[in-house]
Amino acid sequence: MSVSTFLTDPVAGVCASALLAFAACALVLYMLIKTGLAWRLATDVPNERSLHVRPTPRVGGWGIVPVGVILMLWLAPALWLPAVACALLAALSQIDDRRGLPARVRFGAHVVAVAWLVVTYPASVPWWILTILAVLLVWLVNLYNFMDGSDGLAGGMALFGFGGYAIAAATSVRPDLPLALSSAIVAGAAAGFLVFNFHPARIFLGDAGSIPLGYLAGALGYLGWRSEVWPIWLPAMLFMPFIADASVTLLKRLLRGEKIWQAHREHYYQRMVQAGLGHAQTAWIWYGVMLAGIMFALGARELPPVLQWLAVVAWMIVLTLAGAWIDMHWRGYCRRTGQN
Repeated sequence: MSVSTFLTDPVAGVCASALLAFAACALVLYMLIKTGLAWRLATDVPNERSLHVRPTPRVGGWGIVPVGVILMLWLAPALWLPAVACALLAALSQIDDRRGLPARVRFGAHVVAVAWLVVTYPASVPWWILTILAVLLVWLVNLYNFMDGSDGLAGGMALFGFGGYAIAAATSVRPDLPLALSSAIVAGAAAGFLVFNFHPARIFLGDAGSIPLGYLAGALGYLGWRSEVWPIWLPAMLFMPFIADASVTLLKRLLRGEKIWQAHREHYYQRMVQAGLGHAQTAWIWYGVMLAGIMFALGARELPPVLQWLAVVAWMIVLTLAGAWIDMHWRGYCRRTGQN
């Protein structure tokens, strides 16, 4: 099986690659759990900042990354660089999961991976625009890790976000089959992970899964824009719920002078869980928001450029109102329970 095999029926090829990734990832993770190896690789021990109450293996990346990288190199070899960078980031993150690494080492690796991508595949724009994009890509790598704290959430974002990429790449006026296949592979692997991560979660994603997923979200989004497969706003819009939650929470903590690198429970999704919605209901609500954003973004591609940007602004307003609603209910919950 190769990309050329899919040229006669790209849609079937994209679907087949997603199903293959789903089955392979689910099988790998099942074997890790069944053999008990999952607990020896990396285990998350609850603390006062956690939303869970029992030790849980952090091995989602052990299924998603090997499956995703191998299938990308096999079926979409043109995208070898993001696949290889993803594998290297996963290896470094696994060391961090096991032993802990200084923040400067982790952050430096993220910067190098993004710089490698942008320097190897520069877009035809001024250097300062590329620099801004690189900074945003580094932020995307890290925010995915920040948002990995509730059962089914980060895996669901990967399933919907990369699924949106796959549809957009396959249906673009400039379709890109390797990009569609790679996106479908990651989405399929994320679905395989969700089999064991949806509430009550038997495994977590871990840094070895969240960091590579954040990198791929940015890398594939950048490459799709560079190749004119989609407009620059589309990747941000597909992942906007994650981007908005992590960015607004970080900004709030910065304004209060808090240490932004310390663990906390102030994300919107965390407050939804704590306020009584629980993991499963919170995940379903986020899935609905993600799906709505994807449908909105795919539809907006057909509009004139000015209306496209108005659609982006409209979606940001919707998410802002949703955040304000969560803040209002959180304050009410704190008053009723006496929390700060």
